[in-house]
Amino acid sequence: MYAGIVVDVPHVDTDRAFDYIVPDELAPWIQIGSRVSVPFGNRLLQGYVVQFKEQTELAKVKDIKEILDITPPLTGELVALGHWLSNTYICRLYSAMQVMLPASLRSQYKKKVRVTSEGQNQPLLLPGEREIFNYLGVHPDGVELDLLVRKFPEQTAFLLKAEREGWVETSQVVKDKITRKTLLYVKKKVKDEQIPGLVEQLSKQAERQKEVMLYLQDHEHPLALRDLLSELGISSSAVKSLVAKDWLELVEVEERRDPYANKKLEKDQQVEYTPEQQEVILEIDTALNAGEHAGFLLHGVTGSGKTEVYLETISHCLAQGREAIVLVPEISLTPQMVNRFKARFGDRVAVMHSRLSQGERYDEWRMIRDGKVSVVVGARSAIFAPFTNLGLIIIDEEHESSYKQEETPRYHARDIAMKRAQYHKGVVVLGSATPAMESYDLAQRGKLGLLTMVKRVGERPLPSTAIVDMREELREGNRTMFSRQLSQAIQERLQRKEQIVIFLNRRGFSTFVMCRSCGHSLQCPHCDISLTYHRNNRTVRCHYCGHAEVEPDSCPSCGSNHIRFFGTGTQKVEEELSKYFPGIRVIRMDIDTTTKKGSHEKLLQQFREHQGDVLLGTQMIAKGLDFPKVTLVGVIAADTILGMPDFRAAEKTFQLLTQVAGRAGRHELPGETIIQTYNPEHYSIQYAKTHDYQGFFSMEAKHRFEKGYPPFSRLILFTFSSPQVPLAIKKANDWAKKLRQTLPSSVFILGPIASPIPRVKDRYRFQCVLKYRNEKEVLPIVKKLSDAFVSQNKKDEVELAVDVNPQVLM
Repeated sequence: MYAGIVVDVPHVDTDRAFDYIVPDELAPWIQIGSRVSVPFGNRLLQGYVVQFKEQTELAKVKDIKEILDITPPLTGELVALGHWLSNTYICRLYSAMQVMLPASLRSQYKKKVRVTSEGQNQPLLLPGEREIFNYLGVHPDGVELDLLVRKFPEQTAFLLKAEREGWVETSQVVKDKITRKTLLYVKKKVKDEQIPGLVEQLSKQAERQKEVMLYLQDHEHPLALRDLLSELGISSSAVKSLVAKDWLELVEVEERRDPYANKKLEKDQQVEYTPEQQEVILEIDTALNAGEHAGFLLHGVTGSGKTEVYLETISHCLAQGREAIVLVPEISLTPQMVNRFKARFGDRVAVMHSRLSQGERYDEWRMIRDGKVSVVVGARSAIFAPFTNLGLIIIDEEHESSYKQEETPRYHARDIAMKRAQYHKGVVVLGSATPAMESYDLAQRGKLGLLTMVKRVGERPLPSTAIVDMREELREGNRTMFSRQLSQAIQERLQRKEQIVIFLNRRGFSTFVMCRSCGHSLQCPHCDISLTYHRNNRTVRCHYCGHAEVEPDSCPSCGSNHIRFFGTGTQKVEEELSKYFPGIRVIRMDIDTTTKKGSHEKLLQQFREHQGDVLLGTQMIAKGLDFPKVTLVGVIAADTILGMPDFRAAEKTFQLLTQVAGRAGRHELPGETIIQTYNPEHYSIQYAKTHDYQGFFSMEAKHRFEKGYPPFSRLILFTFSSPQVPLAIKKANDWAKKLRQTLPSSVFILGPIASPIPRVKDRYRFQCVLKYRNEKEVLPIVKKLSDAFVSQNKKDEVELAVDVNPQVLM
């Protein structure tokens, strides 16, 4: 038997399956999706089994060296998905497999198997099974999995069962770190009735040992060593002495790193559904009952109760014995959101997002793989949860650009969801108050079912929205960053003890630093971008490469002391609020204040407990938050995105303003939104004022159609980067020429031109964009040409990045 294995070699010429012999002793263990170690050249590499075959065309074939997991980390479905990912998003097959797994499984490591305390007490074992347990018993630190399977090839089924039952456990070492967290437990090796007699044998100096034995006499089950020591106020030496006497033993027990273990969970509340919610739930439940693939766009205004719909339809899915994935944007994955799901489904929920430690993420992933949970709530990568009976996939705030990965493989979670639901005959629900143009277009054309909820829960009105022309404020002599209307509204809320959200689409103190004498602005030496001033540590930083400098006292160009900070950042707004509203309590949330683990949660909790009057922040406060006392939302600079060189600028502006406005008046108190802008006539701002999605969609679709942008075409962005400008230009021009020669004449190629940010990390960047409709030959041709390009060019001299359906053209 031969296995086709995709090997970890970062080269396009090795981007295929290589044939290896499956040794007889490993044959029962190896399945599609297994992770194995194989000889490649003169080294051992990690690889994934993607196929089996009975014959090979090769004359000389090597053996698989070892297997790295008892249970394959990838299912057959995920392996097939990896092939699709590779072809659709133009990436290496190995990269497509890797992206589906937690980081701790992406390195080479040794895996050891050891018997658990529960396994040691299994009386009903057959002779062969007892032999394997005896062998493991004399190796308390565990035996390498590879050695074990070669020694006991006939015990495959039993070991799989033993791992499932918890009789044996496997621990993996990644970069010399154990990824399983274990805790030492103290277990009695003598009977309770023997303890008084044994205690009498102890000398007067062994008072601590006596205490331990008498304390344990009253406890039927083993106790955690740390709890025992803490309870008795003693050191571990007394316990070690008793272990040496063979009266006690220390056993390692795995402890799941549950990031929500000590959190107070809200009780699941009975909800009375609105007629709109009932109608939507019925539609989705009907589709689940049909057992066929279906997709829906749930277009519900902010505060219409989309989360209740998700919870109810997940309950229906679980009642069918199936599983569910819920994706929310990383910035919306708040404890508040997780609480809702944990309160309803308890321990059946796993949570996956970037603020978990690597170990916590691995434990959550293993709970999914081992079938111990039925619901996953997480950010983008949770779409790859290794479920085998998926019934429902929900993508909340589906318009969010964070669902598109910006590094290889550059997949979109929405596409992966559709692909997985097709395989499992499941249902996909895309939810948003401001759907992506592409999704709404699919719904308009009948490719997705359109479900709408136009009313807020409790018939609460949407917040009233006022637009303030900041040009007029300037003409009237108001040079502050707060319009008179916003200042008055803030003052009123402070008097009424209500809360305020102030939104700014920037972080830092100022957006750029410029000399008023010569006009010189501080630029990053490695990127063609202005440095941003951060007041808390008096530095100027590049938000692309991380370069930082100390705040200058004088202009580096002319030496003048007239160096000033221009623009507005969140730190500056915080300072101005304190200046104009003495005593105001501001909680600032941006990348700078939420880098520490748990800081995001802590700041939101403070605001919920009314320890702050104002929640000031960037995009992370624009959605998903629900605070009863928030009655005012102020938008400082609504035009920030409109000036970007991006065809989606108007769409992003409309979405952001509508979403942030939706934070106000979500409960009994009515809400108000004040949008400050220098461009009040722009249709995205006008339609956001009236929460009119249909009006915005019609206007934006007209512009997109005229210019041939999505949803009326598809795009592929090619970016060439090199330390040498001439080389980047030449390669980009050659590439565009080759595309024009190879692709059908119906395909448009724009460029090449310099990228909007022409230099990042000392590499000069040129790009061209390919526009096409549904020509099926485009992706295979692009993959073939890009493979040839990578093969012929060194990455450090010139690099090509291919982004299919890009969200950002920067």
